[in-house]
Formats: sequence, C-alpha cells, structure tokens
Amino acid sequence: MTQTFREERDSLGPIQVPSERLWGAQTQRSLKYFSIGEDRMPKDMIRAYALVKKAAAITNARSGRLGQNQAELIIRACDELLEGSHDQEFPLFVWMTGSGTQFNMNVNEVISNRCCQISGGALGSKQPVHPNDHVNMCQSTNDSFPTAMHIAAVLGVCESLLPSLSQLRESLQRKADQWKDLIKIGRTHLQDATPLTLGQEISGYVDMLKDNINRLEASLTGVMRLCIGGTAVGTGINTDEGFAEAVAEEISELTGQPFCSGSNKFSLQGAHDDLAWLSAALANLAGSLLKITNDIRLLSCGPRAGFNELQLPTNEPGSSIMPGKVNPTQCEALAMVAMQVIANDHAVQMGNGGGHLQMNASKPLIIFNIMKSIKILTDGCSNFRRFLVDGLEANVEQINRYVERSLMLVTALSPVIGYENASAIAHHAHANDLTLKQAALELDLVSEDDFDRIVDPRRMIHPGSPEQRS
Repeated sequence: MTQTFREERDSLGPIQVPSERLWGAQTQRSLKYFSIGEDRMPKDMIRAYALVKKAAAITNARSGRLGQNQAELIIRACDELLEGSHDQEFPLFVWMTGSGTQFNMNVNEVISNRCCQISGGALGSKQPVHPNDHVNMCQSTNDSFPTAMHIAAVLGVCESLLPSLSQLRESLQRKADQWKDLIKIGRTHLQDATPLTLGQEISGYVDMLKDNINRLEASLTGVMRLCIGGTAVGTGINTDEGFAEAVAEEISELTGQPFCSGSNKFSLQGAHDDLAWLSAALANLAGSLLKITNDIRLLSCGPRAGFNELQLPTNEPGSSIMPGKVNPTQCEALAMVAMQVIANDHAVQMGNGGGHLQMNASKPLIIFNIMKSIKILTDGCSNFRRFLVDGLEANVEQINRYVERSLMLVTALSPVIGYENASAIAHHAHANDLTLKQAALELDLVSEDDFDRIVDPRRMIHPGSPEQRS
C-alpha cells in the first residue's frame, strides 16, 4: 500500500507526517534529524509524562486557566496513554536534544491529536486542544522532562525492582534456614579456612540484599522531589502561584507515592544529583549481585573436578559438544546484568556532571540508562530466583568430606597448644597426607581425648574458643 501523508505545521513551517499517526511536526522533525542507533525512549517515560500532563490539566482547570472541556479531553487522552493504548505513537530515539524537548512535544502532539479525534476534529488542526497552549500549559520541557524522569524511576523501583529483589532475598532466606545446621568449610583467599554453616554463608547474601533494599529506599527520598513548576530556568515564569505544589500533590494522588514539590527548582533543573544517587545505589546492588553469583558459581563448580558443594538446577544442556554438561548459566546471566548496570551508572554520572548553568543537557541519556538498569535488574533477580535459587541443593556428602579432611580445624587447638604447635600439626598433616588427628598424635602435641574434645566443628561456628565451651 502507498503511504499517505498529511501536512502538519510548527514554528518552522509545514512538514509531511504519515496520515494515520497521532504525532505532529516536531516529532517528525526529530525522526528526520535524530535517527541514531536503535535505542528508543523508554516506555516508562510515556506513562510518567502522561501523569504529568494529566496532573497539570487538572490543576490548570481548577485554577480557571484551562477550559473544562479541554481539560476533560486531555485527561481522557492521558488515561489512554496510561493504559498503553498508543505506545506505537512514540517512535523517538534516545540520542536527541539533551533537554528531551522533542519527546515532550511528541507527548504534547499525540495528546492534542487524540483530543482532536475524540472531539471529531481533523488531525493536525490543534482544535480544540493545542499541543503547546493547552497540553504544555504552565510547563517547559526543562521542568516537565526531569519531573517525568523522577516519576518513571520511582515507579520502576517501587513497582518492579524492589518486589523482585525482596522475593530473591526471601528465597535465599529460606535456603539459609534450611541449611542452618549444615557445617561446611569456609574459605578465605580461596583457601581452606575455619568452618561455618552453609546457612551462615547464605545469610550473608540475605543481609547484603536487605542492605541494598534499604539503600534503594533511601535514595528514593530525593527522587520524590519534583521540579515541575520551575518552567524554563527554575523561576516558574508563566505559572500560577501554587501550581508546582498542586501538580506534585496531584501526581502523588495518582501514583500513591509521596511525591512533593522540590523547594529549589534551580538545583533540580540544573543537575540531576538525586537520580545520580539512585543510579549509584543500583550500581551498588549490581556489585552485591556479582559477588553472590560468583560465589555460587565457585561453590557449584565441578561436579567431579571442583568444589561441588552446591548442585544447580538442570535447566538446559550446557554444551553443544560435551554431552551431559550443566553450566551455571543463570549465574552468568546475572553477572552480565550486573556488569552492564555498573557501566550504565558510569554513563549516568558522566551525564549528570555534564550540565551547564540552568539546565543539564544529558537528560535522555540519564533516564535511558537508569530505566535500563531497573529493568534488567528486575528481570535478572526474578530469573535468578526462579531458575536457580529456588531449586538449589546442597551436596551434603561432599560438604562433610571437605570438613573431615580440612586442615584449618587445627585453629581450634591454637588457644590450647599455641599457634606454632598448631601450625606444625597442619604442615605435618599436609606434607604427609595425614588427618589432623594423626598428625597431632604423631607429633605428640595433644592427647587423643583432648583432640576429640577440642577439634569439633560443631563448637567452632560461634564466638569463643572450642576449649572454653568444652
């Protein structure tokens, strides 16, 4: 079929827009001049911007600036955007103007044209709702875009990431409880160390995730502050008194999140430190997940020539050439997610530091990387829980074998016979392939009864010395 076009106009004149599309002239110009790569603006920003436009319309109608019919049309169009009905009308690439103006206008134009459709008017007529005069009333891209950034980030963390992360923590907690009495050998520097329980080991991961949840929640405090109402440079030109507070309150009502009006719009528009802090918290979480997944990879390596203390679920063949191989693929996937998030944070920090005077010109870069991090962390944690942690098993026989052969149990003897003598036992056992008990008796450094009483792994997993508890 031959594509047909309609003529839309902006301040630079006419431009041809595909007839069936709801976007207008400025969106079309962006597609022409900024078709860079394949990265599109995050869909989360459509929902966030719809909330901004809806809250602004409600506030402007309440103040009498905006006609009731126009407000109702805008609200209806925004509700459709919130339902995802017009996602295909937002085709813009991330790599555009650093303010995000073209995306703001994409939203304004789609809402305006949808209002024209609803009221029986022609697309592009800007009647009865104009994209700038009505949809963008009392707003600038410089305050509305970062406001949408904050909303998208908060909703992404609260509605997706935190629930996924909490479920992973709970799954690990169940494993820690299940294995709380299973004694194993600890390792430091990847070498044998004193014993602990497998439950204690897993409990470290549980608390790491708990701390990351607390850090994420703390970082959201600043992101709850919105700069809507600052308009062009933070002064609030072309707004009514109280507009900023009213819109923020409306957004809070619509989302159920404690958004508020930021007290200093110059800070919030000239830099995005709150989002940078959130990004840093995401990177911190990524570092924790990388440590956890690397530990599980080590503990499950084998099965015949590795640690083989943990047994992973068999989800898919591990090799195209080696039959029967099972690989830690969920660990690998989550590790790559973590590395990407850390890289995303680097881009965010650079973008945040790249502002000049009253506006940061890396806004699309910042929100693209933050939303990407939230998305892949959410999915990564969910898959890791479902396809690995929930089905993780302990190889009790192997764990017990390592405990029986460990040299570092000699640490329990150190308070009794001294560090040098205990060290001599360990070296003698290792050099002659003896058990610790055999080495201790050969060197005549401790009696058999004392050895059996003191060198008991069950007495070595709590504070104090085994001798003191005997």
